[in-house]
Amino acid sequence: MRGSPSILLVEDDPGMRMGLEDNLRIEGYRVTSAGSCRQARAAMAADSPDLLILDRMLPDGDSLSLCAELRTAGFRKSIIMLTAKGEELDRVIGLESGADDYVVKPFSLREFLARVHAHLRRADSWGAPQGWVSVGVARVDFSHHRFERDGVDLEVSAKELDLLRYLVAHRGVVVSREVLLQEVWDRPHEVVTRTVDNFIVRLRKKIEPDPANPRYLVTVHGSGYKLIGQ
Repeated sequence: MRGSPSILLVEDDPGMRMGLEDNLRIEGYRVTSAGSCRQARAAMAADSPDLLILDRMLPDGDSLSLCAELRTAGFRKSIIMLTAKGEELDRVIGLESGADDYVVKPFSLREFLARVHAHLRRADSWGAPQGWVSVGVARVDFSHHRFERDGVDLEVSAKELDLLRYLVAHRGVVVSREVLLQEVWDRPHEVVTRTVDNFIVRLRKKIEPDPANPRYLVTVHGSGYKLIGQ
């Protein structure tokens, strides 16, 4: 089990926490659980997991703030948020706080495990190159989850890297929003195309000398986006 992916599950409902923990262990994952923001911070300080599953509502704090806090502190692995809020605005806020995905309660166990599997296999997807890769005026190391511009490490979310990894693997190809939703988010009918556009804006701020006039990550009107080579 030592080589199995590690998961930190943060859920304040004891019954749900135990049930999810048991099923994740049956799948072969190493699981640590917590029931509050305080316990989550302690667990993160002890051992950084390969995946964080974070309940939207916790008894001692705002999980959105905790998510943003962890990103600022340097946690770069995927974060799945469990939420009872299913409205589009709540989903967008969750994603923009640093979460990479959401699962709306009540959810099926099959769906939940599928989301977990998808995020944990993502790092090996699309034949991403090893070592540093130049992208616009920046460079990225996908294997070590690092993003650098002018010699300075930049904060980047796991989902931003997923999107950039796909674009790098398809450099020079026009990719539609619908394809990106299918390949990067796996949810073409539940994540809105505006989410793709928001993440493109984020990447442009990192890789473009002038994000308002992109040279490397360009819009092909009526078709989608294209990452242009150096």
